[in-house]
Amino acid sequence: MQRLISAFYNSIRAFRRLAGSETAFQQELLLLLVSLPVAWFVSTSWRGYALLVGAVLVLMLVEVLNTGIEATCDAVSREFNIDIQLAKDCGSLAVLITSVLTAGVWLIAVVERITGAPI
Repeated sequence: MQRLISAFYNSIRAFRRLAGSETAFQQELLLLLVSLPVAWFVSTSWRGYALLVGAVLVLMLVEVLNTGIEATCDAVSREFNIDIQLAKDCGSLAVLITSVLTAGVWLIAVVERITGAPI
């Protein structure tokens, strides 16, 4: 049980640090807060609501992992290294792919809401 409590405190510490200093995470946190009520009006079911909010949460998850990759790379070396550049670029690509996925989910939901027909 102590392990779970320690993990929880570690997670809270990471959340506070990201929310306080990482601009991308702050923007995604704001996006989550906006998406909670907006998804209620856009979705036509509880599953749709969960999908819309879940897509934003997945985006935040990938951003957290990307930040972890970047922090690890910076801790290893601040000098230019082609392998470190690749690791950071792959993390950024993962965030981009997830952003496109999230935007697509929201776009489909909005179109379905406006037209009244599933796509």
